[in-house]
Amino acid sequence: MSRALIFDCDGVLADTEQFGHLPAFNEMWRQIGVPWEWSVEEYGRKLRIGGGKERMASLLDEDAFLVRYTPPAGDEERKELIAAWHKRKSAIYTDIVNSGRIPPRPGVRRLAEEALAQGWTLAVASTSAQESVYAVLRHAMGTATAGRFALVLAGDVVKAKKPAPDIYLLASERLRIAPRDCVVIEDSNNGLAAAVAAGMRCVVTVSGYTADEDFSDASLVLSCLGDPNGEPCRVLANRSAARPGVCFTEQDLSAVADGRITEAFAPPAD
Repeated sequence: MSRALIFDCDGVLADTEQFGHLPAFNEMWRQIGVPWEWSVEEYGRKLRIGGGKERMASLLDEDAFLVRYTPPAGDEERKELIAAWHKRKSAIYTDIVNSGRIPPRPGVRRLAEEALAQGWTLAVASTSAQESVYAVLRHAMGTATAGRFALVLAGDVVKAKKPAPDIYLLASERLRIAPRDCVVIEDSNNGLAAAVAAGMRCVVTVSGYTADEDFSDASLVLSCLGDPNGEPCRVLANRSAARPGVCFTEQDLSAVADGRITEAFAPPAD
């Protein structure tokens, strides 16, 4: 039986939002002379909107932004403006990733290699720009392991972004693996909602921006995937058959895929 492990990118492969995307957005506006920047808190609120282009486009309806900048009136001109901003921001972000300033999250490469060794098909499904996702994937996994991913979906490959299930349904279709045989690793409620709506089981590894979100539909909620000689995995809530220790392993992944989900969502017993 074919099974797929599908990673989100931002917040899952690396903690990219605060230390990559946010400074890239702000540097982009500085370079092109737009008198605007997001604070850490403001950007956290913007993350409720799926997709960088969509986050920027939301500014065009905000009074605080319009006081400082007058965008074009026409829809096509606005689309071109957002596309130009996003292109430059993506180049800045890719430079940040390639510089090595954003370390991979614990356990992502280890779990990917364990899953590959046991015959899992690997994929990435993200709403970030394609070049950005490839940069993070290579940095987090190494070139050899990244090259063994069967599918990378990113950017505008679907019109409706997370929390819509479209990108995960497309992954299932492209991989030719049924949703029930896919396990998703996500870090946000938007991503979790997308995976669950697609009929997939989801493991959440919380990130700095998402720790307080509602993950009651997740099979398992973890602090991270864990590394044996680094940061350990902490189970925050569990309604799966998995029983992770220091690390969330391929055996735990299989337990999530195969095990029955309990009715109650609660942290594990001491």
